[in-house]
Amino acid sequence: MTSPPIIPYGRTAARTHGQPGRLLRPASMTIDMHSHVLVPEAAALAEPHVTGGNPMGMFSTPETRAVNARQGADRRVNMTDLALRLSDMDEAGIDLQVVMPPPGQCYYAVPSEIGVRAARIVNDGMAAWVAQRPDRFAALGTVPLGEPAAAVAELERCMGPLGLKGVQILTNVNGREISDPDFAPFWARAEALGAVVLIHPNGFTHADRLSRFYFNNVIGNPFETTLALHYLIFDGVLLRHPALKVIAVHGGGYLAGYSGRIDHAWGARPDCRADLPEPPSTYLTRVYVDSIVFTPHQLDGLIGLFGAERVLMGTDYPFDMAESDPIGHLASLSSLDATTLAAIAGGNARRLFGI
Repeated sequence: MTSPPIIPYGRTAARTHGQPGRLLRPASMTIDMHSHVLVPEAAALAEPHVTGGNPMGMFSTPETRAVNARQGADRRVNMTDLALRLSDMDEAGIDLQVVMPPPGQCYYAVPSEIGVRAARIVNDGMAAWVAQRPDRFAALGTVPLGEPAAAVAELERCMGPLGLKGVQILTNVNGREISDPDFAPFWARAEALGAVVLIHPNGFTHADRLSRFYFNNVIGNPFETTLALHYLIFDGVLLRHPALKVIAVHGGGYLAGYSGRIDHAWGARPDCRADLPEPPSTYLTRVYVDSIVFTPHQLDGLIGLFGAERVLMGTDYPFDMAESDPIGHLASLSSLDATTLAAIAGGNARRLFGI
């Protein structure tokens, strides 16, 4: 039996759909705060030097790798064509997008001098994209986090002359936790500059059991975010830097749905106290999350845990796991009043990003 054809990404199968979101949008500004733009010049420099392998490719079947290759080729135009993107935004009822590089363009697995150069090229590309239509776009850059001094310098360039809103980092740096003490200068400077730090997964690093059915994305990506948040909390990063502006994508992974377990462990076991003066969920709820959870009951759970003011509308455009109708997703939660819908659809992002 042959495999079914790969169809274009459409509406999610995770919920029942009503009217398109563009017909339900608020009158106020709508912002998609999670979308991706490719910088080909950085790819040309860095990708020949990538070492160690990409977890998404390492832990996948030949069928998944073939699908990924086809989809990667198909969506390249969405990652680079401004006119097409604007058309797609208009179709979805989105006034402004926050763009960032795809996670593969956080070039941690390259020699340090290449990584530093590649980050600069990526960030120049983000700034150039925004400059074409500053009324429709804002951007996050990247930093060579494995080289902390260079990461701080590039963060300062992003927040200074480039006019970016912050940076995207991965959930680990070649297997090292982002809460590692070596990265402390980055976190301190991000807090001081008021930079938004968006944490994005790129496959689970030990996914031996997740190779089939695209599980290293379906399961592994939310787990990577979950693990990174645990370490940021228990290693004290969020305690030491209460003013950090951290976004955890894909609804914050699984921790948002089971936060009581960390509080229970903190209370039940001395080895889980981690010198935290308050229950761990105290620090979790300082984090912002996007709305990419696909179902109204899960969206309701995010609002209940984090508060409506810390939930931001996102799409993950143009990836296969994207939310194609983000306003429709918000509107699918029948208990959401118009004021709260408008805040999640754009008002919260305007405040956080200073738009």
